Amino acid sequence: MSTIASALSPSDRRELKVLTYNVHSCVGTDRRIDPHRIAAVIARSEADIIALQELDVGRKRTGGIDQAEMIATLLKMEAHFHPALHVEEERYGDAIVTALPTRLMRAAPLPSIGETRGAIWVQVDVHGWSLNVLNTHLGLRNRDRNRQVTALLSDDWIGNAQFQALPAVVCGDLNAIPSSPAYKSLATHFRDAQLSAGTRPRPTFPSRYPLLRIDHVFVSKELHVASVAITADPLTRRASDHLPLLVRLDLGRHVSNDTSIGNVASFER
Repeated sequence: MSTIASALSPSDRRELKVLTYNVHSCVGTDRRIDPHRIAAVIARSEADIIALQELDVGRKRTGGIDQAEMIATLLKMEAHFHPALHVEEERYGDAIVTALPTRLMRAAPLPSIGETRGAIWVQVDVHGWSLNVLNTHLGLRNRDRNRQVTALLSDDWIGNAQFQALPAVVCGDLNAIPSSPAYKSLATHFRDAQLSAGTRPRPTFPSRYPLLRIDHVFVSKELHVASVAITADPLTRRASDHLPLLVRLDLGRHVSNDTSIGNVASFER
């Protein structure tokens, strides 16, 4: 993958904030359906690119609204939505939300034996250079996750020449802890942002009493992770059953090619 050092002068320091967030169909731990509350959590983070999982669009159970469009509108952004599940007029899936210029590259299902899963890949124009962003929500079963990661690493997705040509962020609810095969497969190609931040990794699920680190942001070796934040307060503990994971990238710094990927087994519960 190409570097971004040539795109920015040493004095041209800019940052980019990427958030991944499983919003649980905007149903909070208090059982309230509240897209406005989810939007408030996101707005407070000041994220530039937001990867959302478990969005309802036109589903009776959540009032028939388009949650992806509503959240994007509240944030004054645009949404690319992909339905992993589509039954008649009801849809359920994932989205990438941003105010930055984007180009949809691919949105498609992933191999699934249980509940259907999918992924969405966009190219984002960030201050004149391009970044690939891939958002996914992997299955609950180990066999499904392994097949899905294999598909993501194929030429249709991450192995594609257009993906390989640019710095990249791969994120989402992977339902995979760091000791799992699915996580380790992705960690051979990308760096875990939490491990790269220089602080102890923290879990994101369940939001009331976080025990599991299953929401992840992976970055290509060119991207410098300046900091990572997981906000656990009364608002985020109520808004969804997952906590949001925010990664701040320093676009003015280049990570050398010999940067270690890190020990994928280092997570401590």
